[in-house]
Amino acid sequence: MGSLNYHLNTRVTEIHTEHKLVSCSSGETVTYDILVIATGSDALLPRHTPGHDAKGVFVYRTIEDLESLISFAASRKGTHGAVVGGGLLGLEAAKAMMDLEAYEKVHLIERNRWVLSRQLDSDAGGLVVEQVRELGLDVLLSKRVGSIEVTDDNHVKGVVFEDGEKMDCSTICFAIGIKARDELARRAGIKCADRGGGIVVSEDLSTSVKDIYAIGECASWENQTFGLIAPGIEMADVLSFNLTQAKVHSYRRFKRPDLSTKLKLLGVEVASFGDFFCDRDGPKHLPARTGRKKELSQDNLSKLTDGPPPSPVKALTYKDPFQNVYKKYLFTIDGKYLLGGMMIGDTRDYVKLVPMVKNQKILDVPPSQFILGVSKEGDEGGDDLDDDTQICSCHNVTKGDVVNSIKDGGCKSIGDVKSCTKAGTGCGGCMPLVTSIFNTQMKAMGNEIKNHICPHFNYSRADLYNIISVKQLRSLQEVMKEAGNDPESQGCEACKPSIGSIFSSLYNQHVMEKPVHGLQETNDRYLGNIQRNGTFSIVPRVSAGEITPEKLIVLGNVAKKWKLYTKITGGQRIDLFGAKKEDLPAIWKELIEGGMESGHAYAKSLRTVKSCVGSTWCRYGIGDSVGMAVRIEERYKSIRSPHKMKGGVSGCVRECAEAQNKDFGLIATEKGFNIFVAGNGGASPKHSELLAKDVPPDDVIPVLDRYLMFYIRTADKLQRTARWLENLPGGIKYLQEVILEDKLGICASLEAQMEELVGTFFDEWAEAVKSGELRKKFAQFDNTNETVQNMELEEDRGQLRPVYWAKESAKEDFKNTKWTSLSWQPIIETSHFRGADDAPNGISATVKRGDTQLAIFRVRGKWLASQQMCPHKRAFVLSDGLIGDSKDKLWVSCPYHKRNFELTGEQAGRCQNDEEVSIATFPVEEREDGMVYLKLPPVHELDGVLGTKKWMVKKGESGEEPFKKLDKRIGANGVGMKGRKPNAAKRELVAGGPGTNIDW
Repeated sequence: MGSLNYHLNTRVTEIHTEHKLVSCSSGETVTYDILVIATGSDALLPRHTPGHDAKGVFVYRTIEDLESLISFAASRKGTHGAVVGGGLLGLEAAKAMMDLEAYEKVHLIERNRWVLSRQLDSDAGGLVVEQVRELGLDVLLSKRVGSIEVTDDNHVKGVVFEDGEKMDCSTICFAIGIKARDELARRAGIKCADRGGGIVVSEDLSTSVKDIYAIGECASWENQTFGLIAPGIEMADVLSFNLTQAKVHSYRRFKRPDLSTKLKLLGVEVASFGDFFCDRDGPKHLPARTGRKKELSQDNLSKLTDGPPPSPVKALTYKDPFQNVYKKYLFTIDGKYLLGGMMIGDTRDYVKLVPMVKNQKILDVPPSQFILGVSKEGDEGGDDLDDDTQICSCHNVTKGDVVNSIKDGGCKSIGDVKSCTKAGTGCGGCMPLVTSIFNTQMKAMGNEIKNHICPHFNYSRADLYNIISVKQLRSLQEVMKEAGNDPESQGCEACKPSIGSIFSSLYNQHVMEKPVHGLQETNDRYLGNIQRNGTFSIVPRVSAGEITPEKLIVLGNVAKKWKLYTKITGGQRIDLFGAKKEDLPAIWKELIEGGMESGHAYAKSLRTVKSCVGSTWCRYGIGDSVGMAVRIEERYKSIRSPHKMKGGVSGCVRECAEAQNKDFGLIATEKGFNIFVAGNGGASPKHSELLAKDVPPDDVIPVLDRYLMFYIRTADKLQRTARWLENLPGGIKYLQEVILEDKLGICASLEAQMEELVGTFFDEWAEAVKSGELRKKFAQFDNTNETVQNMELEEDRGQLRPVYWAKESAKEDFKNTKWTSLSWQPIIETSHFRGADDAPNGISATVKRGDTQLAIFRVRGKWLASQQMCPHKRAFVLSDGLIGDSKDKLWVSCPYHKRNFELTGEQAGRCQNDEEVSIATFPVEEREDGMVYLKLPPVHELDGVLGTKKWMVKKGESGEEPFKKLDKRIGANGVGMKGRKPNAAKRELVAGGPGTNIDW
């Protein structure tokens, strides 16, 4: 068994090949049997260009480069910035400079006639230029920098192009290529390429010196170095296999690497794959079975008269200037093999086409189908993919991995597939394809594919919405009788919140009223977001992020009075953390008196409509983004939907409100607003799609009314608008037909229903404060006025917060606790549970006996009791969990992480979805004296097993503080940073001499 040693922050200064050891800057020497050089590359700076060493000249490569640029830009506000180089890195650098919002204008200087000239042809590159110019980037083509003009103190003041033209700027960022870091190898006598640089390697990645290998950007294979990550990973894969497993297998060779690339640059989808320039440069490789027919030799006369021989490649091109889509696919001359291609705007077929090129199998469809097939929007089918096709690049999961996990019987849901294979647990971009493969395989095995809301219903959420709407159902019992599999069922933690949400979307009644209160998740149940220690966060409405000084003072006073932790949210609001449940009504009352209301941060509803200041203040603003955002947020606030919704309004194409990653977003134009829909951030980010252009301000609301109401009517359970649109047959085109062209004839109905919902608005906090009956629900305990703390607090940066969660769950076998004795004890008045048998979740109570917290439930005529602590995270919350049933079995679902604990039968106390934890349950009965009795052990024994002081999470239980080592290096919270300064030892590579490869 070998061991792994590592040396951090240690530079190798010399390789002694004859002694097989390396010298380090620390003075150490390290011996080796096998040496792998992976020193990477550096950014180029053109040394021959006058002014290259001026203040304000940067490269775009390392964190230190970015920190220096950010710091410098802050002192150059209102000036112009420039990026030299229109490749992948250049466009990324230009986007970064625009995002700094320091420069009045950012210019991109490219020496070729189009950008991305290493990945795209002139047509594709020209389309990208058009789109990035629309986003505000000034693109200068066919321009070469001759010199950099500087001030007397050597600051950049402009550039002079080789054609004599000048341009003012204060900052220049060079993104013109890389040079392999091969100096170490050169000094050791290892052969390096004279032109282009790099350590020369053979097909097994060995260098000219025995037992030394090179991989990554420092390696030169067949006179090529690669600046993309994929070839480097491929090299590492080949070499690691050969060094560890080749003794029992055949050696692998590094072959022609896959340079396929799929990126989003300044919001533009760009992809190139395979041999994407084979029509221009000739194919690097042709399938063995195709090849060109042997040609007769041509004499000089025939070459002059007949021209060159025909190309062995044919291109199929599609260009849509209206949707900014360009595709070029390159085939062998007989159309039997796909060789490569490029895409702009629509890159959904990329994952299917890359393996077709790699595997070089004869195509079973005509080339034209590759273009015509893309019209099936939303179709992410995987039927035509081979089993070895990689579908999740984050975790290297193939189609075969997914298929086999289903065939083996271990995965019966998408969630199971994600757990077994890890597909979809990275960026999430592969989930539509994973879902399609799952559905196809399940059908092939004879299994029915269902999107039923839960086992209690044979209907989807959209089906139930229509049934409830048409039949005007208003209670869980009515829904169960009309649509449930068991008319007497109690439902479960999956269907209850969805039905409650549908009721709110249709009737907008207060979620704390008895007919619907038991359907709500804990957040909606108490009108606040439950936090780790059982307290709640409070987020008042701050429409569009606009707030007066008076309201800021109110928020400050409230936070100070109740010692609440305060933080600005990503949606331009102020979050107050740490409010105890019993204090919520009093805190709301003070906020309401200060002119504030619920922000519905706890609900599956509209959260915020983010805005930039737009023309209200900004000199670049085209439209009043704040005014529009306020109107939109005020209109749709409180309206429940299948999932949370977020909006944004930007005053110009600079997009400071990030409207293009929201469920709906507006960007001001000279003629009105462009409306974008179905985007989101979060775990599976997705860019919005353009629904309508140049919409006049007075037409924006009808369009949004229709869109949002159509989503509410038709989306699945907990489905964000992005996934909804992906699964909507016809995609964005169909949505445009429905919303803008009234294809289904329902636009009037959608607008009328939204108008009715908007008219039912009321402030949920204010109603709860007014109602004495509702206020009673906020007590910590229902049998005493005492209060206890459920988790220790600690001060962090001047504010109190709960300590970190413990590393381990409480794994004691609470279910089988052997008590020395049990006796009946009166605990709480029966009147507390009045009306429980008619409530959708019954009625629960949190009670305190000694130092122990217990939960009591009255559900459909049954009395149930258990410990209050969920052992998974040692959270005292079970009384607020939703009750579920299946036949005679009842369980409570922890509101934190949905651990389901059985409350009835021989397995009472068992956790259905986590065998490591369990809970104690107790007999309960109601007596004629008006009290509910529990059969409990003596107080001291009960506290010894379940006491709050014993189980509340305390400081230090999470292990070592997460920032302990970091704070030793840089000081607490980054103050007093020690060690290397950000710009120290910054490597500035200049062009000139052997090994340069400038790419402007």
